[in-house]
Amino acid sequence: MKRRGARLTHLDARGAARMVDVGAKPATAREAVAEGFIGMNATAFRAIDRGAVAKGDVFALARAAGIAAAKRTAELVPLCHVVPLDQVAVRLDRDRRRRRVRVEATARAHWNTGVEMEALVAVSAALLTIYDMTKALDRGMVVSGVRLLRKSGGRSGLYERGSRGRAGGGPVSGGRRRP
Repeated sequence: MKRRGARLTHLDARGAARMVDVGAKPATAREAVAEGFIGMNATAFRAIDRGAVAKGDVFALARAAGIAAAKRTAELVPLCHVVPLDQVAVRLDRDRRRRRVRVEATARAHWNTGVEMEALVAVSAALLTIYDMTKALDRGMVVSGVRLLRKSGGRSGLYERGSRGRAGGGPVSGGRRRP
């Protein structure tokens, strides 16, 4: 579904991929928050919960992986700019009832382009690290719901995911932009 007035900025007039020129945009405070989940069997969750995973401290390594990955986003996503990040924070929470871990990442920079991709990459790398560290206990773990929750700064202003947003599969509705 196409929004009125929306245009794809990473395509030139002929439809070829291009990196957007952000040189004329003013540097402003930018922040993005993303989240994602990894669900697992009871054995894997119990091992994480008790700090008994043979490979070590799952949360500490996942946090470090998320931060390191955010700093290398431009190497992983071809049309992203190299952004001098001011801060990346990665938070992990256990959901015992659903046997899953929620990862939230916040990326901040004072720059002329946003940091949404850095937050999303941080979440993804943290989730994949959890998978890697516990795959011997559950190869059927499911990574899901990786999404942008909020972004601020720049020309487009504030975006907050609405309560109607869906995780995964198909168009996402419910996001709101505010100037």
